[in-house]
Amino acid sequence: MVVELVFRILLGGSYFQDKQSKLSDDRAKGYMTNSDLEKAVKEFGRRCSNISRIYSIGKSVHGVPLWVIEISDKPGEEEPEPAFKFVGNVHGDEPVGRELLLRLANWICDNYIKDSLARLIVENIHLHILPSMNPDGYFLRRRGNANNIDLNRDFPDQFFPVNNDINARQPETRAVMNWLREMQFAGSASLHGGALVANYPWDGTEDKRRNYYACPDDDTFRFMASIYSHSHHNMSLSTEFPGGITNGALWYPIYGGMQDWNYIHAGCFELTLEISDNKWPNANEIPTLWEYNKMSLLNLAASLVKTGIHGRIFSSDSGMPLPGSITIKGINYTKLVADGVNIYHGKQIIVLFLPCIKKSLKSM
Repeated sequence: MVVELVFRILLGGSYFQDKQSKLSDDRAKGYMTNSDLEKAVKEFGRRCSNISRIYSIGKSVHGVPLWVIEISDKPGEEEPEPAFKFVGNVHGDEPVGRELLLRLANWICDNYIKDSLARLIVENIHLHILPSMNPDGYFLRRRGNANNIDLNRDFPDQFFPVNNDINARQPETRAVMNWLREMQFAGSASLHGGALVANYPWDGTEDKRRNYYACPDDDTFRFMASIYSHSHHNMSLSTEFPGGITNGALWYPIYGGMQDWNYIHAGCFELTLEISDNKWPNANEIPTLWEYNKMSLLNLAASLVKTGIHGRIFSSDSGMPLPGSITIKGINYTKLVADGVNIYHGKQIIVLFLPCIKKSLKSM
């Protein structure tokens, strides 16, 4: 007994790390490994090839592909339809999102012929699902990536940018940034764990104080967050967060977050969804968490069709897209429309400007 105790003391950290590793392995039982996830994504692509395509937006530090599932009746084609994305596993130790997003994809595939909501999404939206943004962090059972960087603090920030050069970012961050530069998303949500609330911009304040800091589209973001919370089993009943929603800066300010970057740099309305009180619950809780969040995920994506403006502007003579811009009155927002437009700003007055046409003021 004494010998064993001395042996453990001499080993010090390695004994503790081995014990921690075993605990982490036990916690991960029932969850997909990165290899399992890749197989599941590719199997989905084969099984549901008529309404999907599989692609990668890049690789993690350790070279793991960041797989995306696109769901649409015309996957990979450019259409005058809005695009929405879900991003899971931003933090490696918050894996519920990666499990739920695969279930979401499979549920839509299994039900889009017989379920009106699934059919609405397939026929009217391009839904993109990135189950795991941080596969290395998941493998290491920790929040940060392989370089131990918190990816949700790694994006250029409006107040405290460390470096706005995309090349200075982590590979996973760069992949997401390039993704949004190549593709136009109207809405988005990232899935996290450790609380139960739908969080919306702004996430930070200029003076770093904790208070409500509204973005120009505060009403629309509150509407989106409420769709999620009120479609959820019990999120809207929260005693900590009225209605199950919160302004990020009021909860706790963060800087370098993906949510604010989406809104500022890509015109994409992103929520941060905390979907489980426990960051890494036992795997036997996943079916219940899926049932609690299923309608919220579906209704949030479907809200793009039920609200907002989306389409393209063509010349009636040539059929070619026309260059122009859209301005929303009362909001400091101008969007180029040559490649199509998806706008998700609630009830507003829209002004369309086409430089090739003298009378180009249109209100909608």
